[in-house]
Amino acid sequence: MNQLMGEKLSIVTSKAQTTRHRILGIVNDDDYQIVFSDTPGVLDPHYKLHENMMKFVNTALKDADVILFVTDIYEKTVAHEATLERLKKTSIPILLLLNKIDQGDQTRIEELVEHWHRELPQAEILPISALEGFNMEPIWKRILELLPESPPYYEKDELTDRPMRFFVSEMIREKIFTNYKKEVPYATQVVVEEYKEEEKIIRIRAVIYVERKTQKGIIIGHEGKKIKQVGIEARKDIQKFAEKKVHLELYVKVDENWRQNERKLEGFGY
Repeated sequence: MNQLMGEKLSIVTSKAQTTRHRILGIVNDDDYQIVFSDTPGVLDPHYKLHENMMKFVNTALKDADVILFVTDIYEKTVAHEATLERLKKTSIPILLLLNKIDQGDQTRIEELVEHWHRELPQAEILPISALEGFNMEPIWKRILELLPESPPYYEKDELTDRPMRFFVSEMIREKIFTNYKKEVPYATQVVVEEYKEEEKIIRIRAVIYVERKTQKGIIIGHEGKKIKQVGIEARKDIQKFAEKKVHLELYVKVDENWRQNERKLEGFGY
């Protein structure tokens, strides 16, 4: 979605399950408005959090006029069998985007194209590299051909349905995913408790929630070095996104088993 939007709205890391919410990206032109809906990756739920993430996926599939099914050269299956079966039965046009072709050879790519032709015969398969921006133009062309005509849903100057606080929390969470290993990033949730925009600076106070005391120590790091690094990296991205100087304060709190607590998940926006 970031490549199609020309704007970074969804956080990106090499780890699975980085995206947890459904994020809308709105592209406006004189002749059209396209609303992209970026969802969490499909998965077999192990926590209530995962179940709620899959609700975002299912809602998006109901709403879609065109489905962009993104896979890559390292995958041959879908992590949630029911979603694959649903895609096989849908009458909604599917563009299957075979990503990361810059990392594979021609033989591998041809094998995967044949594989997905067998799995989803009705899908149009487009090999792409989102990182390199390769073969994006045909996606635009097919989306515009397939979308039905209707009045625009959003104002012409809108970019997304999410507030600035949401993107701040996501940018901090992205840095957690890139700076920590194993289970720790998945056990974290970021909440922006204060967002105060002044004339020359934005003052932000955010809390990183973890599930256990040991995780709190890992997040903070020896003499606070790890959390300081997260803050430095996140602040740079927030400043670029907001186009204004940012003062960012980060705190860490323990909220045991929040991923399994429906009430807490609702409070965190899931």
